[in-house]
Amino acid sequence: MNKTLRSRKLKSLLPYFLLAVAIIVAYRIINEFSFFISVVRSIWDILTPFFYGFLLAYIVNIPSSGIQRLLIKTNIKFIAKRKKIISIIIVFALFTLILILILNLVIPSINQSIALFITNLPAYYDSVTRAIDYINSYELPGVHISPETIMAMLQNFRIDSLALPFNALINFTTALFRIFLAFISSIYILLEKEKFKAFLCRALEAFSSPLACRLTIEYANKLNGNFKRYIYTQTIDGCILGSIVTIELYLIGSPYALILGIMLGVVNYVPYFGSIFGSIVAVIIVGLTQGFTMAAIAALVLLITQQIDGNVIQPRLLGSSFSLNPFLVIVSITIGGAIAGILGMIAAIPIVQVLNEMFKGILEYYERKKLEPAEKGGKAEL
Repeated sequence: MNKTLRSRKLKSLLPYFLLAVAIIVAYRIINEFSFFISVVRSIWDILTPFFYGFLLAYIVNIPSSGIQRLLIKTNIKFIAKRKKIISIIIVFALFTLILILILNLVIPSINQSIALFITNLPAYYDSVTRAIDYINSYELPGVHISPETIMAMLQNFRIDSLALPFNALINFTTALFRIFLAFISSIYILLEKEKFKAFLCRALEAFSSPLACRLTIEYANKLNGNFKRYIYTQTIDGCILGSIVTIELYLIGSPYALILGIMLGVVNYVPYFGSIFGSIVAVIIVGLTQGFTMAAIAALVLLITQQIDGNVIQPRLLGSSFSLNPFLVIVSITIGGAIAGILGMIAAIPIVQVLNEMFKGILEYYERKKLEPAEKGGKAEL
């Protein structure tokens, strides 16, 4: 009897003990916050190559899955049995081919554009100075731009890690090693993805209820589908937008049409903010290199292109599955960027779409639950 009472008392005291431990841990973390952050950063530095390996595997898996379906249709046993490894080889071979084409065709043009920009830098500086003097001549209240201050800020900006050749060599070697690790880990993840998924499902079934397990798998599949569709459609849309902008800037005579078109295609992965940022940069460069009139024309052309892309091309590609409220999109992108930078901004839309569906499902569940007593009461009266 005494043992039973003691065990009950111990069980009743357990929550208070855990609360006390949590308070002590929280207090230690707050007091040693800088140490805690340094530990987290050290762990993250170790895991970074594997994270990027997972990211690479996830992206490669999108075309790899399509190629596997095509290989199954060949009805050749040898190919069908080894469809996974063959599809991975094909995808990485295609990526390597695209990279070689970029290095041979695009990079020389970008180098020429950068060399031209550096050569004409004094003339661009004079254009900026004239524009600043023109703005200052209006003597707007609280607005005075000093070219000397801007130049001092640019001169004070240094990248110390690249200042010394030895440090640069170490950084380059470390980056190569991380890339190699990410590449190798991505291959292993792709080869073992079914086993990994089976292990996660088994662990989920063991440590959660059947309902929680079913809902987790359901929403994880939705999130996976949203990510795949978003990456696929934004890649196509970025290629279309980058090609259109390159042609438009080339027609108005911009010597940096190719590099600006590529930039706009890449930043298009970030909804709203990416296009706005890319367009502003393009207009500024056109203004510096071709004058205010051509900058105004470029701004008008890019505005029309962005409207066509946002209202015609993107809705056709994405469909109604990503029809989120614009305010919700902007908030989610802002929060995603604050948490995980560019990757967070890109991932924000698919994640928020799933969260939106989850919230609607919970809301509908409680609405049905609230209506059930009324319906039962109505049936009882009849």
